[in-house]
Amino acid sequence: MSAGKIKAGILGAAGYTGGETLRLLLRHPHVDLAFAQSRSQAGKPVTEVHTDLLGETALHFSSTPKEADVIFLCLGHGESKKLLTETTFPSSTKLIDLGNDFRLGDQAAGRMFTYGLPEFQRDRIRQAQNVANPGCFATTIQLGLLPLAQAGILNEVYTTGITGSTGAGQSLQETTHFTWRSGNISAYKTLTHQHLGEIRQTLSVFQPALPDINFVPWRGNFTRGIFVTSITESKLTLAEVYDLFRAIYENHPFTLISEAAIDLKQVVNTNKCLIHLEKVGNKLAIHSITDNLLKGASGQAVQNMNLMFGLDESAGLQLKPGVF
Repeated sequence: MSAGKIKAGILGAAGYTGGETLRLLLRHPHVDLAFAQSRSQAGKPVTEVHTDLLGETALHFSSTPKEADVIFLCLGHGESKKLLTETTFPSSTKLIDLGNDFRLGDQAAGRMFTYGLPEFQRDRIRQAQNVANPGCFATTIQLGLLPLAQAGILNEVYTTGITGSTGAGQSLQETTHFTWRSGNISAYKTLTHQHLGEIRQTLSVFQPALPDINFVPWRGNFTRGIFVTSITESKLTLAEVYDLFRAIYENHPFTLISEAAIDLKQVVNTNKCLIHLEKVGNKLAIHSITDNLLKGASGQAVQNMNLMFGLDESAGLQLKPGVF
């Protein structure tokens, strides 16, 4: 271990978010990766599962956690809370949970979690000992709606978002199988998606009498990325809406406002959220895009780690988009 560097560990390092977190931490200038745990792959070289990391690391998956300054919980939903009731971590160890166990204010083993959307409460994250990382759809939708809610002018919202197959996790399901997904699109969890709870929780801080948010998610025939379009009514001119969004996000390095039309390849393999606005009559369309595995998961988790340890928010996250 290098002197002065953060010792970081990952629980559930063999999955999609665990693998992405591992890739980011291996290249992070202020981090030494202390362990990468996986119950299913324990003892195997990391490169046997994440074959793209050949030549990048000699690390083997461990069966149990080791000592670390920060641990990323890249576990299935419900498993983090169970883990904390069964395993004692030093009180000095910071935890970042990438599941949905603690996003709505739940706690376990005396640990309370701060909701980790930096554009919403960056200063609270800086002081946090434990962070609940937001969901991928929740991140993308919230960043498109936060400025209107902060101004107290958010009206009823109709949102449609499409996500890649990696958003469903690594376990094979009928709807992630290539022969089902290829050339196919479908809606799922119409108006009932689990991320609606955290979206409402955040926005209602600014607008307690929150209007309805009607969300229809789609499965897309690609591997990664989220494209969301939210439609609402607004009395502001398009120029005024752009001014509002720019003012809110001008000091946030990863949320960028574009007057030109946006497309998914601009954000794939980055920690960015791009937002584009259009207005016809009194209807405002807010387009927001992210990489579900980075700004929607592991990238934002590392962004939160940077804040928690007083580092530059962008450290280890200057990534190249995959546009070709």
